Amino acid sequence: MKKPFILFLSVLLSNLSFSQESMLCQGAYWTEDEAEFFMNQWAKDWTTRSDWEIRAKVIREGMITGMKLNQMPPRSPEFKPIIHSTREMDGYIVENIAIESFPGFFITGNLYRPVSSEPFQKFPGILSAHGHGNDPRFGESVQKRSAAMARMGAVVFAYDMIGYGDSKQTSHKMPIALTLQTYNSQRVIDYLISRPDVDASRIGVTGESGGGTQTIVITALDSRITVSVPVVMVSAYFFGGCECESGMPIHKSSHHQTNNVEIAALAAPRPMLLISDGGDWTKNTPRIEFPYVQKVYKTYQAQSKADNVHFAGERHDYGKNKRAAAYNFLGHYLGLSVGKIPYRDGFDESFVTLLSPDQLRVFNLEYPFPATALQGDAAVMEYLKLD
Repeated sequence: MKKPFILFLSVLLSNLSFSQESMLCQGAYWTEDEAEFFMNQWAKDWTTRSDWEIRAKVIREGMITGMKLNQMPPRSPEFKPIIHSTREMDGYIVENIAIESFPGFFITGNLYRPVSSEPFQKFPGILSAHGHGNDPRFGESVQKRSAAMARMGAVVFAYDMIGYGDSKQTSHKMPIALTLQTYNSQRVIDYLISRPDVDASRIGVTGESGGGTQTIVITALDSRITVSVPVVMVSAYFFGGCECESGMPIHKSSHHQTNNVEIAALAAPRPMLLISDGGDWTKNTPRIEFPYVQKVYKTYQAQSKADNVHFAGERHDYGKNKRAAAYNFLGHYLGLSVGKIPYRDGFDESFVTLLSPDQLRVFNLEYPFPATALQGDAAVMEYLKLD
């Protein structure tokens, strides 16, 4: 006799059109009721830590093979960094940076780091991933949070999604966008821990929306991440919908079915803060998503390390209140000096000097793209030759 979960899924799929079934198989979305059914069923299917770890292993393997991450080139110890336009601001330094992800393909962004007079000091490293929008790396939210975390005492790498900012070697919606972005995140970690001013035992990641998806994905797959803060993305029923989030079958294969809640829970027992709000697909987080995450953390006796801050009156962003919650959480678990951010009835970010896109760009007339750079989706696909 079929288990209720399998029976439900069979009936659900039998009533879908071909295009809808393709969407489900790629993990774009369920209805809220379908998602709640799955969450309740999965919660009954395992009870102990060993049960969960068996399921976790299947999910990780499904993610790696689904995005073909295991077919990517071996990661090189060489980065060929391009760093310029160093500026010392009020308590932090910002630089324009590019590193080579794999031969001919570059990760572009900005490096924010503390102002320090102590030689040989090691700071935590933080990956700052952004979501979709109008080149968000240049926007207020990314600049303010990256500068604030640097002033608190972290080396922060704010890096572009492919197809955004300076990362124009491919389009954003190319078929292997998820693979490229996850591999890029691994390379950002590689680079950060190679720096003499970064403590490899203290690596954090945070991002909103599509950057929140990348936050949970890289945390699930890379144990070097020690603390994570996914913002406005962890939903039981919505998986992202963009090629860079659910365009490859990481949520469903012939031997696994999962969602972003379980992918986020793969962070356990490492500290994780879910930030959610009432105006998007994270509106049910306190009732549906977070209790499931807590169940996983409880099996590790680490419930205190999983937290949720919910802003019922806010919408889909990484605004001031959400940044404040992230500062406190990252500060606590990474040993940052949160008191270095002025606090006047809330964190005062007015010390941050917002720079223009032209000031933050890595590649320009003075610093052109390297002649070895691959250009275009077809060139990158041909180089990688993923099956």
